[in-house]
Order: sequence, then C-alpha cells, then structure tokens
Amino acid sequence: MRYESTRGGAPVLQFSDVLLEGLASDGGLYVPKQWPLITKTELRSLANIPYAEVAQRVLAPLVDPSISFETLGELTHRAYANFRHEEVAPVVELGESFLVELHWGPTFSFKDIALQLLGQLFEHELERRDKKITIVGATSGDTGSAAIEACKDRAGIELVMLHPRGRVSEIQRLQMTTVESSNIHNVAIDGTFDDCQDLVKAMFAQEKFRSEMSLAAVNSINWARVAAQSVYYVTTALKLGAPDKKVSFCVPTGNFGNVMAGYMASQMGVPIERLIVASNHNDILSRAYQTGTMSMEPVRPSLSPAMDIQVSSNFERLLFDLSERNGPELAEQIKEFRRSGSWVLNPEILKILRTKFIADRASDEQVLSTIRQVYQKTGVLVDPHTAVGISVAERQPPSSAAMAIMSTAHPAKFPDAVTEATGSVFDLPPELSSLSSLSETCDFLPNNLNLVMDHVREVTK
Repeated sequence: MRYESTRGGAPVLQFSDVLLEGLASDGGLYVPKQWPLITKTELRSLANIPYAEVAQRVLAPLVDPSISFETLGELTHRAYANFRHEEVAPVVELGESFLVELHWGPTFSFKDIALQLLGQLFEHELERRDKKITIVGATSGDTGSAAIEACKDRAGIELVMLHPRGRVSEIQRLQMTTVESSNIHNVAIDGTFDDCQDLVKAMFAQEKFRSEMSLAAVNSINWARVAAQSVYYVTTALKLGAPDKKVSFCVPTGNFGNVMAGYMASQMGVPIERLIVASNHNDILSRAYQTGTMSMEPVRPSLSPAMDIQVSSNFERLLFDLSERNGPELAEQIKEFRRSGSWVLNPEILKILRTKFIADRASDEQVLSTIRQVYQKTGVLVDPHTAVGISVAERQPPSSAAMAIMSTAHPAKFPDAVTEATGSVFDLPPELSSLSSLSETCDFLPNNLNLVMDHVREVTK
C-alpha cells in the first residue's frame, strides 16, 4: 500500500513513514492511493470473532509491507486488552435505532479505540528505527486525554498537547493535567480549538523546526487514526446484518475524522446506506451540505465542546477523493478558503456528497431535551455529543436500513450538562471522581506560534 497527499506535492510513502510523518510536507493529509476491498465472503468471516482480530485483518492491507500480519496482530491485541468491555465497541438497542458504545477505553472516550493502537504502532516503529519523536497535538477535549494515556511513559516519545483554555469540560482537563509522566506536557492556549489546530499545522509547516524536533502527530491528521476507527464500522455493520443488509450511521462530528473512517469503510465494501453528519450550532458542515457553500463563522461555545470547530480538517480527505484526486487544484481551493473564509463547492462534488451523506445540526436546547427524553424512556444516560447524534438521527425519514448512532463519550465526562438535562446528580466512575483530588500541571500560552515553538523546544529538551 502506498499513500499520497491530498495536495499532490509531497512524496508518496508507505504506511510506516506516513505514521511518523503525520501531516504531509505540502500541508496536505495522506490517504491510500487505492481503497483495499473486503468481499462479502471476507466480511462474513469477520463476524463473531474478537475485535482485536477484526482490526488485524481489516488493517493488514493498509499497513503492508511496513508491518507484518503477525506483528500487527500482536499490536492490536495489546491495544484492546485493557478495555472495560470485551466487545470493545458493543451495540445496544435504543428504541428504533442502535447505539454504538465507543467509550469503554481507559479515558472513557471513542478516541481511545484509535489512540491505544496508535501508541502501540508508534512504539513499535520507533524501536525498530531506534528513533525519538516529539508529538504535538491539539484537542477539543477527548483526543488529549486519550493520546496522553496511550503515550505516557513510552520510550522515544515526548508529547505536547494543546487545548483551548476554558473550552474543555473540567473532567476532560483534569484527565490531561493530572497525569504525572515526564514525557507529557500540557499547554492551555488562549483561543479556540481551531487556533490550537492551526498552531499544530503551522509547526509542521516550519521545515527546520519539524526536522529539529522530529515532529509527529496524534490528531486525525495522522492517517493511522482514521484507519483504526474504520474497524468499528465493520464490527457494527456485521452485528446489524451486514453484508446482507445495509446500515446507516449517524456520527456526531467536529473534525470529520470519525465520519471519514465511515466513508473509508464504505469504500472498502461495508454496505453503508448513508453517513449522517451531525453538528452542533457550529455547523459549517451542515450549512455547506444544504447551501453548497462553506463559510466560516466565529466559534460559539456549546454543551458539546469537542464539536466547537469551524475548520474540519478531515473534510479535505473526502473532497480529495470526490474530486478525482486532483491535489494541486484542491490545494488552491483550500488556500483561498483560508484567505476569504468562504468556498463554493463544485456542483458535481456537491451532488455526490448529497448522495452519500446527510448533514444536520442540533441546538443546545435540543441536546438537553434529547438527554432528558432518552433517560426517561430507556434509563440510559448519554453525553451531549452523543445527544447531538441522537437528535439528528431521530429526524431522519424511515428507512429499511438499521440506524446506528455513534456514542462518543461516557456521560460522566460531562456531568454538568447531563445533570442540567435530567435534574439528577449521578455518581462518577472511581477513575474520574478521584481526579479532582490530584494536582495539575499545565502551562498557559497566548495564541502565538513563535512562543509555542519555543515552549516545545524547552519542555522536550
């Protein structure tokens, strides 16, 4: 398998190089030059086997020849050995739809499913090369704690995680800042998640700094993240009748990585009828879907802070694939979009987009109402991001395809919103309730690239 950049100006690489490269040298994102295919027979053979084994078999064509099939199996089994549910991504009924519970990892977030494997992949490749890296990442909440958990105390890795100051939940912050590990460095940036993400991309664009620090990425700009997430679309579809029946997925969306993983699964042969993009009131994607124009607006804080984003990085991967992989043309369009804040999508691309996807939004009021109604009807508590997905899914017209809603985080990570919605206080899991008694370590910086770069140099000496 070979990988190319969405902007067409970077070297074509194998998986192990893409893993460590993160962002392509031309500012683009890496994608496979072709999608590997899973036949119906192969899909059936994946039913009712352990999640780690499904991951091994689904990801094998994507990592070949960088990682052998046997080694990949060792890494996937290690990655998912410490999940709190044996199925890793169990599916439960929720009225007429289904909830895919993705929060059984060590930090109670769907990000664990990809990042636990990413940590294993990094350690394997660094040991093989006898190399050290500096990971810089940006988080709107859950990526940070999941990446820290996956990378803490690992040889050869220094991790600097940026988060928007005051724009993540208290528990999300504590999960990051209370970790005592000499290779973990937290930074709160005065700005939004988009500002943090732009800082990370800007550091990668500084060739001298990138080389000096041996930068690597854990955000979903790193292809390995998206690839790992595709696995639970396979396991869910199988549980809901694939390959003989189609499944639709409703995905709460911020940076588009989770939806991109679903698109990848569909391109590989998983029978997906529709992918439903569910946004909060920071709804650039649903507005683009409805109007044909992407236009940036100021980010407004919401009850679902991990989705408070206006520039969804992984949307670039989708547009690249839908535009006959014309990297240079896409690069010019993105450059103009970042300059003007507006982008009129090609009518042909928009037509394909509307065939494969649906996009809608949910307000904070709808989120609170959904949390309350789900709890009253089923006794199930859901976090506000998952509630965005449920709210949007419930407004879709009836279909013969089963509706699977991606549950992104444990409700305990957002106790204020859940308590406001239900009127009742619930007990936090011990792993989370103990965080408030721990001391925090975090640095505070303005949204200034040079200062952040200097800080990265200093803390990773």
